[in-house]
Amino acid sequence: MTASSVTPMQRLKRTSLVTQIVIGLITGIVLAWLAPDVAKSTEFIGKVFVSALKAVAPILVFVLVMASIANHKHGQETHIRPILFLYLLGTFAAAVVAVVASTLFPSSLVLTTHDVAVTAPGGIGEVLQGLLLSVVDNPVRALMNGNFIGILAWAIGMGIAIRHAGQTTRTVLEDLSNGVTVIVRLVIRFAPLGIFGLVASTLATSGFGALLGYLHLLTVLIGCMLFVALVVNPLIVFWKLRRTPYPLVFTCLRESGITAFFTRSSAANIPVNLELSKRLGLHEDTYSVSIPLGATINMAGAAITITVLTLAAVHTLGIAVDIPTAVLLSVVAAICACGASGVAGGSLLLIPLACSLFGIPSEIAMQVVAVGFIIGVLQDSAETALNSSTDVLFTAAACLGEEEKLARTA
Repeated sequence: MTASSVTPMQRLKRTSLVTQIVIGLITGIVLAWLAPDVAKSTEFIGKVFVSALKAVAPILVFVLVMASIANHKHGQETHIRPILFLYLLGTFAAAVVAVVASTLFPSSLVLTTHDVAVTAPGGIGEVLQGLLLSVVDNPVRALMNGNFIGILAWAIGMGIAIRHAGQTTRTVLEDLSNGVTVIVRLVIRFAPLGIFGLVASTLATSGFGALLGYLHLLTVLIGCMLFVALVVNPLIVFWKLRRTPYPLVFTCLRESGITAFFTRSSAANIPVNLELSKRLGLHEDTYSVSIPLGATINMAGAAITITVLTLAAVHTLGIAVDIPTAVLLSVVAAICACGASGVAGGSLLLIPLACSLFGIPSEIAMQVVAVGFIIGVLQDSAETALNSSTDVLFTAAACLGEEEKLARTA
């Protein structure tokens, strides 16, 4: 077949998924600009795509983790411990960056009355209690509600139990895992169309007019997230790998961050991250556990959001912040971020908890949450992109670093 006889559809099929996503992104922007009424009608396409990802993610995680543990060979290293360390280190570092940025470039808010129907936790103990209750949740309810902590707990328990079953049972489980993976790949192939619908409808409905009043606050938030993504995370990866980190960083941002930016859900991006981890050649026993776990506890973007918005309220009210309190806020923000829901706007519900450190009443804290929802079009998208892409980045860094260490000592 000659180059001239290749149809546009065939040429499109041969392009990479990332290129197709960029095409969908640009097309969505153009449509929202030229025909906003038509663009609003594409919201359904985006909702279908996000719903499909959220529907397939829980069963994928449950089956994949269970199959990986059931077929795990004794003595094979999974590198989960160093990945957990990187998750916690990255989240705390992000909170520290947010404290420094908020001190250097303080933001002010116009706090008025907003009717925001949210329920915030009363303290860190309540956050940790919620995490523990999620672990022991009913497995059917955990699958229905997308409770990935509960899904992981049951999958690990069932996987360990099935390790003692016959080879036939373990083979069936592995075949089931492969079957679910095929369905996930099919869903991901529709990412360009789904992102087209999300971008077109969001821009046509919300626009950016509402964001102009909070331009300084958004600049601090997005600036912190970019600094963490392009400076802090690469430094952590360099410390782990002792080589140039940016090829891996840009791969994760391009192939995971772009999708997460528009789905605005770490949970919905789990299938995308699992597929990327497989393409990077990481071990399935490791990434099948670390990726869904990261979607729950690896929340650098959430730590930034909680810290920046809390300190914006503190600055607005004229409350002095000393260094010990700033350090305490970083720790609290990191812990709270680990308890943030993996859905759009999940981190905003934890802002009142951080505000309570400074004696800010719930009535005012809820107004800060309302501001978060106003700027959420960009803030939550950037936050999720950072969170989700870092899941793969730290998983890859830990796996590659530990493998190189074993190779040097062998």
